[in-house]
Amino acid sequence: MIIPRYLSRELLMTLSAVSAVLLVIIMSGRFIKYLAQAAQGQLDPGVLLQIMFYRIPSFLELILPLGLFLGILLAYGRLYLDSEMTVLAAAGMSPQRLAAYTLVPVIPVAALVAWMSLGLAPQGIRMMEQLLNEQEALTEFDTLVPGRFQTMKDGSRVTYVEDLTDDRTELSSVFISEKRMSHDGDKERGITVLVAEGGRQEVREDGSRYLILQNGYRYDGNPGQADYRVIRYDTYGVLLAKPAVSSEINEREAIPTGELIGSELPRHQAELQWRLSLPLLVFVVTVLAVPLARVNPRQGRFLKLLPAILLYMAYLATLISVRGALEKGRIPMLIGLWWVHGIFLLIGLGLLFWEPLSLRLASRRAARGPSHG
Repeated sequence: MIIPRYLSRELLMTLSAVSAVLLVIIMSGRFIKYLAQAAQGQLDPGVLLQIMFYRIPSFLELILPLGLFLGILLAYGRLYLDSEMTVLAAAGMSPQRLAAYTLVPVIPVAALVAWMSLGLAPQGIRMMEQLLNEQEALTEFDTLVPGRFQTMKDGSRVTYVEDLTDDRTELSSVFISEKRMSHDGDKERGITVLVAEGGRQEVREDGSRYLILQNGYRYDGNPGQADYRVIRYDTYGVLLAKPAVSSEINEREAIPTGELIGSELPRHQAELQWRLSLPLLVFVVTVLAVPLARVNPRQGRFLKLLPAILLYMAYLATLISVRGALEKGRIPMLIGLWWVHGIFLLIGLGLLFWEPLSLRLASRRAARGPSHG
């Protein structure tokens, strides 16, 4: 049991490191996107960490298979480079036995991916969807940050307040710049600037909210021209529009797996097969990675890394493409995604058995050569 424990430790350590790096990279990109929305007043900055927390399972369900694939390539590649695999082969370690030993730590990884794809990820997306729906109900007044210029209303309005009370009912030193568009929204007709000493929020009976400005001026005109119209006011009302929060969430991704099982809609059945495919993906990439990790010590551990990554990308891209075809009814549900797994499993088995077989045949031909001479 020493060898299986050693291989499992090396694999799991590399898997953890690679997956952590990939998770940080992906979460950083998404966090920057949500941070930009918060800076524009479309999201409350206080919910950013909640959003990222809810997205972690949906990130990990795709990161873990890739992390496992790269972990096997890197961990076993180092063992080949340090000639440790040569020693194990001399002790009777065949590629097939190596693949069998590798499946031992892979089983809990597949179980973790299944837990996330079938349970945690849909639940997290539902929670995130609920949170985003709450954000869509916010107005510009709810997302204002004192001392900061914020872009509102699809970029056509810029708002600034110098001070804001804790209960967000009163504000002071207000500046609002808004572009005036034509009735069809195609052409810009000028700009309107509002300045006021203070203001408050007012909710009407129909649920609409207005920002009531007090003691200020309104400037209407076109930049670069001197024909500005100036209006002084004691009270001025500005409609607070609800910010549109852009979301990449697909409706079916938030549906519980139990509801997908009983659904006859092609979109739901394709989503169910996709969720079941992710843990199966873990086992197939293991069969692919074990023979691809075999390198010559003189060639370096990264020789096969690029072809292996391209093969993995082809595998995942084919699954995504076939899922789209399933949703549109172009492929029968009975065939589904399973034939894709079958093709790449055969490729992995071919790589696993072909190279040792070719080496044995070559050694036999070399052994017969001198007897004929």
